[in-house]
Amino acid sequence: MKRKVLVSTSTFADSDDAPLKKLKKSGFEVMLNPYKRKLSKEELMQLLPGVSGLIAGLETLDHEVMSRSQLKVISRCGSGTSNVDKETAGKLGIRVCNTPDGPTDAVAELTIACLLNLLRKVSIMDQALHQGRWEKQTGLQLEGKTVVIIGLGRIGRRVAQLLIPFGARIIGVDPFVNKADASIKILSLQEALPLADIITFHCSGEKCLLSDNEFGLVKKGVFLLNAARGTLVDEKALIEALDTSRVAGVWLDTFGQEPYSGKLIRYSQVLLTPHVGSYTKECRQQMEMQAVNNLIEALAKYEY
Repeated sequence: MKRKVLVSTSTFADSDDAPLKKLKKSGFEVMLNPYKRKLSKEELMQLLPGVSGLIAGLETLDHEVMSRSQLKVISRCGSGTSNVDKETAGKLGIRVCNTPDGPTDAVAELTIACLLNLLRKVSIMDQALHQGRWEKQTGLQLEGKTVVIIGLGRIGRRVAQLLIPFGARIIGVDPFVNKADASIKILSLQEALPLADIITFHCSGEKCLLSDNEFGLVKKGVFLLNAARGTLVDEKALIEALDTSRVAGVWLDTFGQEPYSGKLIRYSQVLLTPHVGSYTKECRQQMEMQAVNNLIEALAKYEY
């Protein structure tokens, strides 16, 4: 009897079917995400019966989900594992793997691209010109700006490296980092926010870090970027900060509820992308194959 594997990531093998072929060649029965989007908790539980291995996206993997499953291995196709209750997984004997290196360059490069877009108002001018309006906008240069990077893991450090040639001043916020590269000054969030011209999120976890109190600390005209988790920024507080021009521009690639259709779609100074930080051909190929290899290796340790 073939072991069953569920692939919950919505675009698995779209750019290269080699990871899918390897799963099948290794003797697995493979079930792909039938909804082609992030699975709800209820949908996931309906798909999991009989599944021993999961190649996971960002769906909720809590005690209720895992305790009702026959999972042996959760292989995250991505770096973060904050959607997985690792304590429960440990108690149930479910091994959790991830692909920490895969998305680093892709997310960091997209962050820089979207930051430059915001500063120079590229999307705003593009939209106007597509509508037949020749409207020149005066933007800002990155040189000399103070960039606060919240989270100095692989992606945060890579963003810092890419910013250095632009002549930006870099401040890092990370409770697990006391000392970084000489070009990065480490401060607490409360110390860093008043100094920021630009704030970019690259941290793990789901806890809200930027709400009314924190927005009250930032100077007027700050730019905000979030490629980490949607719950890190309180949307209501962000909208108020946009309405009062405390925040001049925003890029969001991740949202508390996905697909996103909230109030931020009304703001021309808000750049929105549908959670595509890792969506380069090179990155997807690397992450998907690593996730498959992790799954095969981990499941090989269980007897059937």
